[in-house]
Amino acid sequence: MTKVVAGKPQSVLFCCDHNSVRSPMAEGMMKQFYGQATYVQSAGVYSHRDIDGFAVAVCHEVGIELDRHRSRSFEEMQEWGDDLSSFDLIVALSPAAQRQALELTRFYSLEVEYWPILDPTGLGEKREDKLDAYRKTRDMIRGRMLDRFGPPTEDQT
Repeated sequence: MTKVVAGKPQSVLFCCDHNSVRSPMAEGMMKQFYGQATYVQSAGVYSHRDIDGFAVAVCHEVGIELDRHRSRSFEEMQEWGDDLSSFDLIVALSPAAQRQALELTRFYSLEVEYWPILDPTGLGEKREDKLDAYRKTRDMIRGRMLDRFGPPTEDQT
């Protein structure tokens, strides 16, 4: 039986393919919007990429710092002692991450949600077009987050 998490969970893991664009954006936003009320981490199916510079740039535009983010995979999380069963909620931002999360948590009682979020990598030819694609992704995550968890806490921006 899966536990259903209404409102803001105490802990959430955001995941996507490489933990270099969508899931770090979501992690940074969650921390900015809700402060320390919720423990937040992010991971990817793979972790062979560094944080994406366009993701850093468009998040910086709205006051979210991703410069120090280090990409990590589900496998690295487990190697470092992070237990997936300790999260109340896993939010998958890509189909591959959803499959991986469901597979890794099949014996745990926790909720895995899927938010279909645009992968902006490879979109646009000019710098401004690329930034626009990343902004769209950022704004999609923001909208889903506010719909799911409510307005930011008053002491946060």
